[in-house]
Amino acid sequence: MLQQINFVEIVSAFVVLFAIIDITGSIPIFLNFQKQNKKIKAGQACLVSLALFIAFFFAGNGLLRLFNVDVESFAVAGAFVIFILALEMILGVEIIKTENAGSGVSIVPIAFPLIAGPGALTALLSLRAEYAVINIMIGLLINIIFAFVVLSSINKIEKILGKEIIFIIRKFFGVILLAIAVKLFASNLAIVIQNLS
Repeated sequence: MLQQINFVEIVSAFVVLFAIIDITGSIPIFLNFQKQNKKIKAGQACLVSLALFIAFFFAGNGLLRLFNVDVESFAVAGAFVIFILALEMILGVEIIKTENAGSGVSIVPIAFPLIAGPGALTALLSLRAEYAVINIMIGLLINIIFAFVVLSSINKIEKILGKEIIFIIRKFFGVILLAIAVKLFASNLAIVIQNLS
């Protein structure tokens, strides 16, 4: 398995998940929780989201087989979801994410759906059609570590970056995500069509 480690695949998987999870774009939501005196447990939120990601990554493939759907077809469907998320980031509209918070904000809505949201879960499974499992897992782990750092120091990050830089980062990764969605769609659609013929 160690022989399958590929730096380019790790970076690609990291970028896809980083853009969809959009932890920096969620900083205003986290700050709002703090203003409402709702304590954020960074460790708990990250561990729960990591567990959700891993469970869906491995059990999700079994579900696909149950419904007789191949990974390539799911990747094409996932490309549509990623495309919508990219438009959401670029245009500044909320389609998938929800911001309403209950009393336990560390698990809902931070772990799910802000970190391990439907778009990120779909993208994670879709990446199986493109990259080796170990590279996807490393990319995911780096994202979770990054999310932990952000959640642990929200106020410092906002002061360092400022609202304008956070806005620019969100738009930039939206464009990157749009390009990845097109690539994911194009590369897997050819395989789906070939399998059907």
